[in-house]
Amino acid sequence: MDETHTIWIEKYRPARLADIVGQDDIVERLSSYVKSGNLPHLLFTGSAGVGKTTAAVTLAREFFGSSWQMNFRELNASDERGIDVVRNQIKEFARTKPFGDTTFKILFLDEADALTTDAQAALRRTMESYANICRFILSCNYSSKIIDPIQSRCAIYRFRPLSPEAVKEEIARIAAKEHLTVTPLAMDAMVYIAQGDMRKAINALQGAAIISTKIEAPMVYAITSNARPDEIENLLKVALSGDFDGAESLLMRLLRERGISPNELINQCYRALVKREMNRTLKVELVDALGETDFRLSEGANSDIQMEALIARFVLASTKQR
Repeated sequence: MDETHTIWIEKYRPARLADIVGQDDIVERLSSYVKSGNLPHLLFTGSAGVGKTTAAVTLAREFFGSSWQMNFRELNASDERGIDVVRNQIKEFARTKPFGDTTFKILFLDEADALTTDAQAALRRTMESYANICRFILSCNYSSKIIDPIQSRCAIYRFRPLSPEAVKEEIARIAAKEHLTVTPLAMDAMVYIAQGDMRKAINALQGAAIISTKIEAPMVYAITSNARPDEIENLLKVALSGDFDGAESLLMRLLRERGISPNELINQCYRALVKREMNRTLKVELVDALGETDFRLSEGANSDIQMEALIARFVLASTKQR
């Protein structure tokens, strides 16, 4: 593929465990498996974009060297969730002998929490039957959705959302290789948008780089359809002052003119509220209103009505506190 048209999240995906940023303790423990030449079944859990898939692939690369692709298979459980995928694809790979002089293969099952309970029960049996020649790495967002018999057979690694420092380090590295200048405010904007998800940060950088080689904060917010923190702060300030018309006008500007999704706006309001110094009773009431609106939108309610109702509840709550 032409380098100029490569997706940066793939182009800059770490090729070695040591290159993974923000998960130092996990990298250290995985590296010790490589040194010992042995590996238990693993369960990687954590939010999106924190390095679970990268850790699995780089671990296989370091275990098997040049033959890693012959002894490693990646499946996404969200493609086929039922028992057939375990009985057919997974079992067929698990039962065949490893290639070369390695003693076992690795099967990486991404989004394992999408598997049905029956499929997980069949998977547990397969993990048990072929453990001598196939090790499993399961990846999921929520370990609570993985049945206990599987969890008890795995060493569990909990990947944390990436710290602002880790995101900045990677963005600075990519920017240097792509000959980009990223202003400090733009760097802060990418950290704000990423929320610990490296993919979001890298995609924001690539999107902004199409516009200019000098990356500034306004373009980062614009291309990711996020409101600036000061705009969110202003919306909250006006609503909590009791000015419904003013707050409604700001809300419509963000939703209509800027094209920000209602769910994203709710998320940004929540993040701003949590950090805000204010009356605790009022804060509890506002967070409750955000949660109810978020739920109603997920159930298919009219977004315009719900967002206006949210602003109305903010105004009423602030008026009541006076």
